Amino acid sequence: MKGLAVGDLLVPAKKMAEIFAVDGLKGRMTGVAETEFKNKDRGDIRRTWRAVEEHGPEGEPPPEDLERLVQDVDILAVHICPVAARIIEKAEKLKIIASARGGVENIDVKAATKRGVAVINTPNHNAQAVAEYAIGLMLAETRNIARSYHALKNGTWREYYTNTEFIPELNGSTVGILGYGQTGRLVAKKLVSFDVDILVHDPFVSKGVIEADGFRAVDLTTLLKESDILTVHVRLTPQTQGMFGEKELRMMKPTSYVVNTARAGLFDLRALKRALEEKWIYGAAVDVYETEPVPPGHPLLSLDNVTFTNHRAGDTRNAYWKAPLLMGKQVVKLLNGERPDFIANPDVLKGWVWTE
Repeated sequence: MKGLAVGDLLVPAKKMAEIFAVDGLKGRMTGVAETEFKNKDRGDIRRTWRAVEEHGPEGEPPPEDLERLVQDVDILAVHICPVAARIIEKAEKLKIIASARGGVENIDVKAATKRGVAVINTPNHNAQAVAEYAIGLMLAETRNIARSYHALKNGTWREYYTNTEFIPELNGSTVGILGYGQTGRLVAKKLVSFDVDILVHDPFVSKGVIEADGFRAVDLTTLLKESDILTVHVRLTPQTQGMFGEKELRMMKPTSYVVNTARAGLFDLRALKRALEEKWIYGAAVDVYETEPVPPGHPLLSLDNVTFTNHRAGDTRNAYWKAPLLMGKQVVKLLNGERPDFIANPDVLKGWVWTE
């Protein structure tokens, strides 16, 4: 069995190749090849992400040697590298494509499925990083940390902020968590030490599971009405696109805050701007945007009750470098006849048989 690891600036090929060294794979590998997807800097990485998210795997050219290297591999491990249909067609022995990302926009999943190639992704690789960051944004926004720093840096000892009359502590607050997947659960677990009341809404997780963890399962209306801070951890789908509009934001307390480290499209931008301007809510912390880098004149940039960061929530070395190990464990499950925890094309498993 042969493997190919395609690295990049964030996950070098040698680190990506660790997927093939996990227990259950190491002894079965007869060869591992490596190549690099050349990204000069982090700006290039960002442009590549946008290209594949907007145009799919054809949006960016792959490494020049990829077509040659994939011809005799069984498992292809990638991070940001585009895997278009023509690459999959060249890989006649290919059985598995493993992605070190939560999304699979850089992989032609339809072409892989047609060939019977399983596509494994890793949506939980940065869960710890995002959970920590979300809590950091709660503190930064409610306690004016970023605004205070910016003022002092620019020569102003600032005493008054938009929430000066009602600056809260996390202690004793009610935090609502929308989405109880890996990241949402970690946020809840980490918040326990702050002595907060935690509400959770996730229509795909049973009330029993949430309450067994010690938290209160509620419907969306209750979550909106009772939360002092609402943090969002759901994927962007046709069903969740724009799920926070005027109706939902008006349900919230005028002293409440929202934190979005998930996807910009979850919020109706016009409604969010009005909510912040007209004080339907007190403030927001935002790490994700419809267009990145954020263009000048973005509607929220002029507001003083928003903490902005430039899509940094999942950006830790731990998150990038542990992804290959997580992928490897999923590959071993598949080879052992078990269903992986995360697979982008589950229908391919119906007739899927591994043969070495």
